[in-house]
Amino acid sequence: MVAATDLPIPNFFDADKVDQVWRVPYQERAAQARQWAQQYQIPPASEDRQRTILLLIDVQNTFCLPDFELFVHGAVADNQRLCRFIYTHLAQISEIIVTLDTHTASQIFHPLFWVNPAGEHPLPLTTITLQEVESGYWQPNPHLLPSLPLADLESLQAYARYYVAQLAAKGKFPLTIWPYHSMLGGIGHALVSAVEEACFFHTVARQQQTRIELKGSHPLTENYSVLRPEVSHDPQGRPLMPLNTALIEHLLAGDRLIIAGQAKSHCVAWTVADLLSEIQQRDPQLAQRVYLLEDCMSPVVVPGVVDFSETADATFAGFAAAGMHRITTTTTTPLNL
Repeated sequence: MVAATDLPIPNFFDADKVDQVWRVPYQERAAQARQWAQQYQIPPASEDRQRTILLLIDVQNTFCLPDFELFVHGAVADNQRLCRFIYTHLAQISEIIVTLDTHTASQIFHPLFWVNPAGEHPLPLTTITLQEVESGYWQPNPHLLPSLPLADLESLQAYARYYVAQLAAKGKFPLTIWPYHSMLGGIGHALVSAVEEACFFHTVARQQQTRIELKGSHPLTENYSVLRPEVSHDPQGRPLMPLNTALIEHLLAGDRLIIAGQAKSHCVAWTVADLLSEIQQRDPQLAQRVYLLEDCMSPVVVPGVVDFSETADATFAGFAAAGMHRITTTTTTPLNL
């Protein structure tokens, strides 16, 4: 039996195709995965004495491919390393969970939601401030009201003011208008083909279904974290979206949790922060079960516009101070993988 850390990379994996969209040949890969498990005596994941969960956050075309809407510089190389990591540690990864950022056009962080007195929508990467909303410079688009869960225009306008104020009060990122991205039903919403292929191969070889978690579909709140929305309640105190308790319980029930994905400064950071908050309420020692695979994630950097590199590094230093492990694909010794 080949040692788990010595598992080879299947010859069908082509690192040069990680930045492309293509159809995974499922039947062929399934046959190869069954043969792979037999050849290397890889047991079903249900027999693992220690359960290691790999959480992949938003490894989607919209963030990871150069020609797509919110390409994170560094994501292609990140995913090349990620695919190799999955293949070489196939026998140790008990389960893969993927999150999918899931959006429509008429959401609060997309241009269509907002309009100024001239009838113009904000440009992508515009920051909308509370002062601009209160002064009436940016107002919610009244034509969207029939597709939103609000009764009338007055309620919509009140909610817009409330939402921007809540972000500031909670110390969240200010409301950024993003390019249309991760559009449900579109190519950008899909997993990167090479990562999808690796997850499918793992599913068949380990006989453990990849778990898919959708996030971000509510039109009235952002969802950087898969565990909770940026604003969780409306002005009347009614919940917009509940805490993802089922996923939290599942993640904390494992023996080890490895986290990778995009972007390090946003959806990864906020997911880890929310998970850490839950851990600290329960048992701070649980933080030692979490491993942050930092060479499989990159921060948002738009040259000349924004650079969240320092913010991400400071945030991850805080995670490490709380007991989480910062690792790379070449320094996985602490995992005993």
